[in-house]
Amino acid sequence: EQSPSRMGISKIELDQEHGGLIKVNPIANWSREQVWDYIVKNKVPYNELYDKGYASIGCAPCTRPVKSGEDERAGRWWWEKGSVKECGLHHSFRIKAQP
Repeated sequence: EQSPSRMGISKIELDQEHGGLIKVNPIANWSREQVWDYIVKNKVPYNELYDKGYASIGCAPCTRPVKSGEDERAGRWWWEKGSVKECGLHHSFRIKAQP
């Protein structure tokens, strides 16, 4: 499950805006449950803010815990309007990707 601007993200992307940078997204098609199952099973360290009510974590000034009933992305860039709330790393440079 991704934010609206990341839905449909491919495992491999070509970013022409940054000199043809190849971006690899190995868990692009994983669900939230698959990610957390992997974290627990493999004892992967994770940000402790998840245990404090933060559902989506970014930089300190752009992140807050979500309130009961809020969408998990409500804690990110809450002052911006619309569904596209990104820091700039995942914007519209999806050119051609592997199926």
